[in-house]
Amino acid sequence: LRRTNTPIGRDGKLAKPRQLHNTHWGLVCPAETPEGQACGLVKNLSLMCSISVGTSTDPIVDYMITRNMEVLEEYEPMRYPNATKIFLNGSWIGVHQDPKSLVRDVQQLRRANQIPSEVSLVRDIRDREFKIFSDAGRVMRPLFVVQQEDDPDTGVQKGHLALTKTQIAKLEASIDVDVDAPGYYGWQGLVNDGVIEYLDAEEEETAMICMTPEDLETYRMTKAGVDLPQDNGDEINKRLKTKVNPTTHMYTHCEIHPSMLLGICASIIP
Repeated sequence: LRRTNTPIGRDGKLAKPRQLHNTHWGLVCPAETPEGQACGLVKNLSLMCSISVGTSTDPIVDYMITRNMEVLEEYEPMRYPNATKIFLNGSWIGVHQDPKSLVRDVQQLRRANQIPSEVSLVRDIRDREFKIFSDAGRVMRPLFVVQQEDDPDTGVQKGHLALTKTQIAKLEASIDVDVDAPGYYGWQGLVNDGVIEYLDAEEEETAMICMTPEDLETYRMTKAGVDLPQDNGDEINKRLKTKVNPTTHMYTHCEIHPSMLLGICASIIP
């Protein structure tokens, strides 16, 4: 069920379709592929990846119209030449004057589980476009959300993971509870609380993702002006950390675990 097949003749001499593309990171396993003729054409999904099943977009359109979106029929290009175009599943539906607040509001709706978590929101600042995808067949992967501003409700500060100790306690309490029981929290609880977000390849282009929560902590300390030692000291076998990039503006997401970029077979090899 987690195997993808590229519909190209197996005897082709082209190498490009068999190679990994940069956007496959975290979505397709880089190691798990058969040898021989099908090498690279038959791929396997990474752990925790899922395929979108498609959802209705009418509620999103209605919401955006209430948030001052101009429908395409009423749009006058001469009046607002710099308005941001809004696309829904590839078709241009309208324009908006203040895309920053609109994107933030729709994102909050998705994190509050008002619109489905598999809807993808892509804001292209350079081209002045805001693209929304809710169609079926997109490969998505879950990531931890990093707060972009202080949240007074949960007490999570800017630049920290949206995951709190309260949610971890709920998860631990749900270990022995049956999945169908009323008090069960589990994975869906995290998604509903906006702690975990599903991103597809297109939305990942606009996200800044760090590998581990420790890297996020290092980044925060560096931003605060704390000088951190770069070497591993006594532990010579420890993974060398990449130097903090001083031009990084802000992380938006964090990987759940680095091993999630591998598929099932590759990740059980010790």
